[in-house]
Amino acid sequence: EVQLQASGGGLVQAGGSLRLSCEVSGFTFDGSAIGWIRQAPGKGRERVSAISTNDGNTYYEDSVKGRFTISSDNAKNTVYLQMDNLKPEDTAVYYCVAAHDLIAFLGTAYSSWGQGTQVTVSS
Repeated sequence: EVQLQASGGGLVQAGGSLRLSCEVSGFTFDGSAIGWIRQAPGKGRERVSAISTNDGNTYYEDSVKGRFTISSDNAKNTVYLQMDNLKPEDTAVYYCVAAHDLIAFLGTAYSSWGQGTQVTVSS
């Protein structure tokens, strides 16, 4: 059974930082893309970032470039999203997702979803 376990959300003031973790089990971690999408109240889903676990290539949505950093620890089958200089508009439920590769992630062709973790940024 494929499982993506997300953790690390919380409440933080604007300008603060959080680190999200996504632990993956049940499928071949190396050779896929793992990423994050988010959904704010009353809004549609938005791609945030993703990483290709076999070559380290990354993707960032324009709104988070320079503030968020994605990384992977293949030995731990875990992907991290370091979020710095958080803004109130980053408030959303963040979901960890898996895709065949970065192209599939960009095409919203997600093969698996994890449960969401709430990130709330106060002004």
